[in-house]
Amino acid sequence: MKPAMIVFLVILVIMVIALIVLTILGKRSEKKQAEQQAQIEAAKQWVSMLIIDKKRMRLKDAGLPQAVIDQTPKLLRRSKLPIVKGKVGPQIVSLICDEKIFDRVPVKKEVKAAVSGIYITEVKGLHGKIQIEEKKKGFWANLVAKAQEKAGAKPIK
Repeated sequence: MKPAMIVFLVILVIMVIALIVLTILGKRSEKKQAEQQAQIEAAKQWVSMLIIDKKRMRLKDAGLPQAVIDQTPKLLRRSKLPIVKGKVGPQIVSLICDEKIFDRVPVKKEVKAAVSGIYITEVKGLHGKIQIEEKKKGFWANLVAKAQEKAGAKPIK
């Protein structure tokens, strides 16, 4: 056999082993995530709150309790999370918002939110529907839209 063929076979075997290991790890993490989602759903409560502010910030800058920061894995402590400050009853609390609904959370409006511990999973408007703010287009998107207008094509939204 040629040396190139041997190298190719070794690389192929390593890639197959890596694929099998990643598949097994993926199934395990899916099971863990399903269990965690079931726990969140079981502890969910609907609360009416006034949203004061929302932004993405680091865990230690968010004003969350020290126990939450201590329980968080070290790698996640430096990442930015979607944090919502809201007034629940007489007290102001900082809550972690689900990434999927973070853009739909209105600021300075009263909402009914599904809260599980310090985690917001759903938001509904208390007085009518929630209006989603449209994001500003970036430089590149504006450039493409102008080019399409000049070409006579239908602009992409």
